[in-house]
Amino acid sequence: MNKRTGVMVGAAAAAIGAAAILLPNANASTDQPAAPKTLSAHSATQLAASLKADLGDNGAGWYLDSAKGHLVMNVLSEEAAKSVTAKGAVAKVVHNSMTALKAGAKTLRDSASVPGTAWSIDPKTNKIVVLADRTVTGAKMATLNKATGGMGAGMVTVKRSQGEFKRYDGGNAGSAAGANGGQAAGGAGNAAGAGGAGDAAGGAGGAAGAGGAGDAAGGAGDAAGGAGDAAGGAGDGGQQAAGPVGGSAIFGGNARCSLGFNVTVKGAPAFLTAGHCGNDSKTWTADQGGSQPLGTVSDSQFPKTDFALVTYDDTAAKPQSAVDLGNGSTQEITKAAEAAVGMKVQRSGSTTGLHDGTVTGLDATVNYGNGDIVNGLIQTDVCAEPGDSGGAMFSDDSAVGLTSGGSGDCTAGGETFFQPVTDALKATGAEIGAGGGGAGGAGDAGGGDAAAGGAGDAGAGDAAAGGAGAGDAAAGGAGAGDAAAGGAGAGDAGAGSAGAGDAGAGAGDAGAGAGDAGAGAQDPGAAGSGDSLN
Repeated sequence: MNKRTGVMVGAAAAAIGAAAILLPNANASTDQPAAPKTLSAHSATQLAASLKADLGDNGAGWYLDSAKGHLVMNVLSEEAAKSVTAKGAVAKVVHNSMTALKAGAKTLRDSASVPGTAWSIDPKTNKIVVLADRTVTGAKMATLNKATGGMGAGMVTVKRSQGEFKRYDGGNAGSAAGANGGQAAGGAGNAAGAGGAGDAAGGAGGAAGAGGAGDAAGGAGDAAGGAGDAAGGAGDGGQQAAGPVGGSAIFGGNARCSLGFNVTVKGAPAFLTAGHCGNDSKTWTADQGGSQPLGTVSDSQFPKTDFALVTYDDTAAKPQSAVDLGNGSTQEITKAAEAAVGMKVQRSGSTTGLHDGTVTGLDATVNYGNGDIVNGLIQTDVCAEPGDSGGAMFSDDSAVGLTSGGSGDCTAGGETFFQPVTDALKATGAEIGAGGGGAGGAGDAGGGDAAAGGAGDAGAGDAAAGGAGAGDAAAGGAGAGDAAAGGAGAGDAGAGSAGAGDAGAGAGDAGAGAGDAGAGAQDPGAAGSGDSLN
């Protein structure tokens, strides 16, 4: 072999050796599964819907791993798992198909619909989870065990609930015990919402029965900066928030419930609440005495499902699409979203205010007894109590559910079930969002214009639009006993007390004579510590 041939052979050998090193590494990088994507709840829901459609019968449910931000898809084969991981989700091969799980749920409905029981499909365990409350004993428990025993341990799990399943509508009696800041008798949605846009300042002055126009923080022109700046009324988008928001107390007949979400139906303002509340009363008001009418039930569905649509009596009302957070502020609601197991949610209700938790099951059935069986609910570990029925469950700016009922309370905890908002919207033709600006918090009260004359003008007993002493009617933060268009202390005639027309309040009406102001004083006074309810 000559020198040139030797060089060529050596080069070829080196190339083969290099290829032998590189080729396994190239194969390894190709075979390695893609790392799961970190997703928001909204993005995960969108990806899940796409994967569910692609998987067909090979899909068996999904859930959110909220700690890691991953979407977990249950699948029935390794082949299906590969397609899931390729799209950025976590694949989990399971035994029970969704078809089998739904068939099992139907078996329970047909043969074990025992009062005091509930069940839902849990994708985390790939089983049907049955809950039996404390009333399920003796023959009732035997019936339940017979039905679940025939399905096998691999399909169903039975657990006990310490409480008793019940709807969460409440009576009017003793309503003051549930009062929570910002929602006194009508909720934060009424804050600075007395009269037309910009009228709330006059309401704040008039509500306290503040003598003549000269006493009401300088009259109509000066009260909280005059029309347009009043107590945050027109601060958000230049429009007034008329009526309560999600979580506010609503009253009908002898029942007390909570508003869910403000909506529109063909442009007309309305709100959603629980169907069993809609069955309790045809008409609803923002106060226990019935002097602040809200609307009339146009559709109520319970049992089987649990939602009601209430149309506002004032067709020109523009209620804020928001939920009361119980601290003087609100969460804007811009859309509706499907629930997902693992989703972090919050609930606002008129008895217990704001609480948070996690979705634990879907397509839940609850048997409240007396033939009241509701299907298709969202199961959660969020607490609730009587009076919270109909209240808003939401995730960030998305409406998710309407409070139906459950077991336990906000001291010991428990389970709460919610009507999916998306189903209620489809059934009623309603849309989330009723337009209108928000009733701002104390910080929105006209900015620099809100302080009508400053502390120097706000003498004891005067109606002041700004910081004020004890006994003053203030359009901002106020002390105990103050009539405030913002966060109010216990027993205050707060912003929530003054419904449209009760605070005496057009810009031209502010403190317009003792007679007018006194009329305003009577209505907020009714919402003191004895009556106010959250």
